[in-house]
Amino acid sequence: MADKIKVLVVGGGAREHAIIDALVAGGAETYCYMPFLNPGIKKAVKGYVVGEIDRNFDELALATGKYGIGIAVIGPEVPLAAGIVDELERRGIACVGPVKALARLETSKSFARRLLEKHGIDVSPKFRIFEADNADHIPAWLDQLGSYVIKPDGLTGGKGVKVLGEHVTSREEALAYCNQLLDRHPAIIIEEKLEGEEFSLQTMTDGKSFLHFPVVQDHKRALEGDLGSNTGGMGSYSDANMALPFLTTEDVEAARRITEQTAFAIRKETGIPYKGIMFGGFMKTASGIKLLEYNARFGDPEAMNVLPLLKTNFADICTALTLGRLGEINAQFDNMASVCKYVVPEGYPENPRSGKISIPPTENALVYYGSVCEKDGGIHTTASRAIAFVGLGDSIEEAERIAEKAASEVGGRVYHRRDIGTAEAIRRRVEHVRGMEA
Repeated sequence: MADKIKVLVVGGGAREHAIIDALVAGGAETYCYMPFLNPGIKKAVKGYVVGEIDRNFDELALATGKYGIGIAVIGPEVPLAAGIVDELERRGIACVGPVKALARLETSKSFARRLLEKHGIDVSPKFRIFEADNADHIPAWLDQLGSYVIKPDGLTGGKGVKVLGEHVTSREEALAYCNQLLDRHPAIIIEEKLEGEEFSLQTMTDGKSFLHFPVVQDHKRALEGDLGSNTGGMGSYSDANMALPFLTTEDVEAARRITEQTAFAIRKETGIPYKGIMFGGFMKTASGIKLLEYNARFGDPEAMNVLPLLKTNFADICTALTLGRLGEINAQFDNMASVCKYVVPEGYPENPRSGKISIPPTENALVYYGSVCEKDGGIHTTASRAIAFVGLGDSIEEAERIAEKAASEVGGRVYHRRDIGTAEAIRRRVEHVRGMEA
């Protein structure tokens, strides 16, 4: 099945590089439609087109026709929000990714919260949705919550959420940010601030069957010790037992159950089966597993932790998903841990300083190219995350050593978080959870 299908991956970052490597390993003839020429992807695929991935669908159609594409795998959220799956399916291309109406699970936090509330999936924090016509009630809600999180109702690249005490320090700052968001977004969501440890569960589904990947913990903050600004993700880790050191088997099962209930709810609500990836951001709290948000695609960096662990042919999985036959696939994973570390330009994210970098050959680490370009005979960083290095090992400690060695050998004006996946960082998370449960 896999060696006969031609697959187009939409997107050009490190996440898409990992998706492409998994498809190629499964024997698929793989192509890419990307917004910029990623040198790592360029070497991995059989053909590629550089173009606008979120609006110029006529150009995309030319690419699918040129290569005889049978399946498209959509990497980023922006083309999903623009309706790329609707357009491709109209042209006869099967997709791993939801149609625009279902991508609202990510693109509209208010839609997601209301969906769970309506269908009795009681895993949300206390929340209220505000639009321009009821914005005068925001101050009273802030006072009622005391501690809160402010979220825009729309896509912000993972950087629009602000937490009291971390990103805003006073009621006045919070109100100013709410007003700022309402100038650019149709609504905002203000939720209670939960206490706990976050983790990610990525699930592939055809709307009725589910393939749950190992859970992962991401690190959003730019600096070591979880300090600095929020980013798209500086790195992440997974453990060898499909869980994480601070989670129980029951915690993981709870997150899986929430995702399955949500998939059934969205089908009941819209009449359309969800086909693609449901990427849940969860938190372990003293009162159980809570849902922070859903994304409608693989995570970046989380995809790079789990796709290399997949023993089952990924191209076959994608084909089965598009046919509504995912339940026929008995997916297996290597019982290994993984650690991903992103190398970024100095000053990222506020003031990134791009420049030429050197990337020595790595003995054991996997390498995924992100926001880099080729010029003057070398690789240059741009304004965002540049290169992701992934170590795999029998333990998190072993995987961290591999990823750290590779990341630390990159030359140039770059930075990476050395603490991701270290024993000390994980110990703090385990103790945090123990302290909550005491």
